[in-house]
Amino acid sequence: MHTVYLGLGANLNAPRKQIHAAVAALKALEDVEFVCVSHDYASKPMGPQDQPDYVNAVACVKTALMPEQLLDLTQAIELEHGRVRKEQRWGPRTLDIDILLFGNDVIDTPRLTVPHYGLTEREFVVYPLLEIAPTLVLPNNQSLADITKTLPLNDLQQLPQQ
Repeated sequence: MHTVYLGLGANLNAPRKQIHAAVAALKALEDVEFVCVSHDYASKPMGPQDQPDYVNAVACVKTALMPEQLLDLTQAIELEHGRVRKEQRWGPRTLDIDILLFGNDVIDTPRLTVPHYGLTEREFVVYPLLEIAPTLVLPNNQSLADITKTLPLNDLQQLPQQ
């Protein structure tokens, strides 16, 4: 079984409900054991600032699936929740599910890059991930705790339980 960390993000159509619906969909997947999810976090958009703030979380699952099989399932969940893939990078979206880490694997295929290419630079990924995996060490032997020493919060806020 592989331990997999998934980044969840949304800023359209009731983003917190989108995140919670994504968690429910992950829990319902066959061949995937849901482990836990972080609190929800509010964050500023990474790209164009003329869009709503995001809600982000990180989930942990275990699976024997191959990485691209899991990617197919997460992309199907995104589509079920109204995700439309557009040319504009970092634009508004109903739901985004990223495979952040897949065990200790390093993957670089046309469809999938793991660890996720922006993992160490995105406070809305690092801090929720640290919440659920405080001793995590990345495949490059960098500890998540060390990353937080130089990564600003950029107004990231943990949201109250809902």
